[in-house]
Amino acid sequence: MSATAALHIRGVTLTPVEVPLKLALGTSAATVSDAPLLLIDLHTAEGINGNAYLFCYRRSGMKAIAALLQDAVDLVRGHAVEPLPLGMMLARRLALIGNVGLVRMALSGLDVALWDANAKAAGLPLAAMLGGGAGRMRAYNSNGLGLLGVRGTTAQVPLLLERGFTALKLRLGYPSLQQDLDVLQAVRALLPAGVQLMVDYNQALTLQEALLRGRRLQEQGVYWLEEPIRHDDWDGCATLARELDVPLQMGENLDGPKNVWRMIARKACDFMMPDLARIGGVSGWVQSASICAAAGVDISSHLYPEVSAHLLLASDSRHWLEYADWADAILETPLVIEDGHAVVNAAPGVGLRWNTEAVRRLTVQ
Repeated sequence: MSATAALHIRGVTLTPVEVPLKLALGTSAATVSDAPLLLIDLHTAEGINGNAYLFCYRRSGMKAIAALLQDAVDLVRGHAVEPLPLGMMLARRLALIGNVGLVRMALSGLDVALWDANAKAAGLPLAAMLGGGAGRMRAYNSNGLGLLGVRGTTAQVPLLLERGFTALKLRLGYPSLQQDLDVLQAVRALLPAGVQLMVDYNQALTLQEALLRGRRLQEQGVYWLEEPIRHDDWDGCATLARELDVPLQMGENLDGPKNVWRMIARKACDFMMPDLARIGGVSGWVQSASICAAAGVDISSHLYPEVSAHLLLASDSRHWLEYADWADAILETPLVIEDGHAVVNAAPGVGLRWNTEAVRRLTVQ
């Protein structure tokens, strides 16, 4: 009997926590100083738990997602822990609500927990369960470097280079191009030779402004240009990908693998970075990674580094892991970074174990 068939869903415990960020994340849209994380403990009749968490953006989102996730588990209680059949069943049952947005996030979190439980039952790390293996995945540091001006931004650079990172992400989107360039050049001056700098605009620009700023930024040798315009303006993204030399990084807001295929088919990006919670969890990531590999598009991750490291190690066109330390505060053993690489060990499952005292202290209503 397979490990999948041996487990059956008994219930779920959902714990909302709010984690203060060590470095506030200032973007063109808002400043994030606390991360609302919904912790998921999926219980099976056989006593093996599957664990996951979701970054829910706001407390209100956390409450809504928790209600949807609880409803989904109630619908499949007693069923075998089989991520793909359960995903299809729940997609049909929730179709009238719409399998996008918060519903997609709830089902993605459940999917990750299902895969984690199966990997534990099989005695394998998730990466090995997916055909990869334990190992190291190169990472860029995505903490901090928000819209803090030259002085505030450069003060963070030495901290972010610790543990051997060879790439950092810089948020831009100041009122003027010159301000963007001033901050970029000040940060660049502090980077050792060979350290790459990714730039993220968080959808701040119009198409014309993105063309203007993109042409100037590519002269500065930035590694990629991420979400300069609205994520759903695929025609505009295709124009940017065609007109700019700097690679265009997109994908964190795509809802499901079908949109990965559609965006690539329209040549609306150069690189792809699906978000685990929006793409459909582990199952959606695997499908998306196959699409990217077939199209020759490099795939990186968005947030969730603990799980994403496993997924990238099992992806043919793996590129970069986005490292954010947001979950460290509620984990017994945070993700290890050595020489700028995330270290995925051979422990069964994903490796998420909650720090019970920290969870108790950070739980919110």
